[in-house]
Amino acid sequence: MAKNSKLNYIYAVGRRRSASARVRLFRGKGQSTVNAKAIEQYFSGEINKDVWSKPLRTVDAQEKFYVTVKVVGGGVMGQLDAVTHGIARALAKVDKEEFRPVLKKAGLLTRDSRIRERRKVGMGGKARRKKQSPKR
Repeated sequence: MAKNSKLNYIYAVGRRRSASARVRLFRGKGQSTVNAKAIEQYFSGEINKDVWSKPLRTVDAQEKFYVTVKVVGGGVMGQLDAVTHGIARALAKVDKEEFRPVLKKAGLLTRDSRIRERRKVGMGGKARRKKQSPKR
């Protein structure tokens, strides 16, 4: 496989929970990859395919672009949402007048800021659980 370092690409970062995805969006036809694996192999299943391809389907650009992604941190679903967010942000950079309003309306440019709540002292190992008090 040829190195893409000398080709022109659009760079964007997508985040979700503790996952961070660095996305490179290339024009033309090619193999989309995540961490040097085919994207269909990394995020297997039809539902996952619908999620990561939603930004491309929204702007009707499935055959016009392909992506290479490096994703770190979090779990599978956090990484999937981070990749989706990164692809949407890269597409918004391609054509601000045409793509950005459509992606914004679909809610793909908004970062989901919900993160895991930290554990508190004296809660018995959970964030909100209270220790049970003895009755007598």
